[in-house]
Amino acid sequence: MSKLDRKRLKYYNYKKLKEIKLITELRMSQLLNTLVFETLGQPEKEREFKIKSLKKWGFDLVFGKKDGVETYFAASEKQAGDKYTENDVEHEVIEVLKELPKNKKMFAKIEMIEGRAYLYVYLREDDIDTPVLHVPAGELLIAFLKKHKFVHIIEAIRNIGSAASLVKKHGDEGKPLPFEELPPVPRRFLRDAKKIEKEMGFGRVALAYFGENKSGDARYWMEWMVPTIALFDEKISEKIDKALAEFK
Repeated sequence: MSKLDRKRLKYYNYKKLKEIKLITELRMSQLLNTLVFETLGQPEKEREFKIKSLKKWGFDLVFGKKDGVETYFAASEKQAGDKYTENDVEHEVIEVLKELPKNKKMFAKIEMIEGRAYLYVYLREDDIDTPVLHVPAGELLIAFLKKHKFVHIIEAIRNIGSAASLVKKHGDEGKPLPFEELPPVPRRFLRDAKKIEKEMGFGRVALAYFGENKSGDARYWMEWMVPTIALFDEKISEKIDKALAEFK
């Protein structure tokens, strides 16, 4: 190795060590000052819904036949007398219901199959469940959020399992401000997020607020974990969307 090459290697190593030191100091600062508020526990296993929620997801509750056997199921844009085949199963619509059947309640939950989230909807009577809908959760959730113009959730959502990950960030990273130095907007967001988490019974919000840039725009990084099934509840999603709107 020539003398020039040794100098270049020495300079490269010096520069690399300096970069490592800077990023280590930055990460240490962020670990110490990123604000985390948790409502511990497991994401709710299931949530009860009304029949109007099913309609808001784009489906009707139907009494009919599947392969000749009378049962209940969900269908989209069907009328009494319609017959069709879906997933190799013959369906016949006898009646499109406007109310839940007597003594039955409707529940929904998220099921994970090979890394993908599915929405499973079922009727329950005396601890006996009757499946009515089983579809990929992501596609239906985005359609539901879009229909109700919950654009801030759509912008923030990154992935879904039993819990959904919502992420928002803006500007360059830096040293996060402690809670005592936060301006009104991030304080209000954290207050609202904690209230919503308490209502849902589960949640984890992490916020690193870095202050403003030279143009007066906020610099921040935020991640919020919420139960995926709760996002199918219009009232809950409306509150989450409103809270996310605090950050431009």
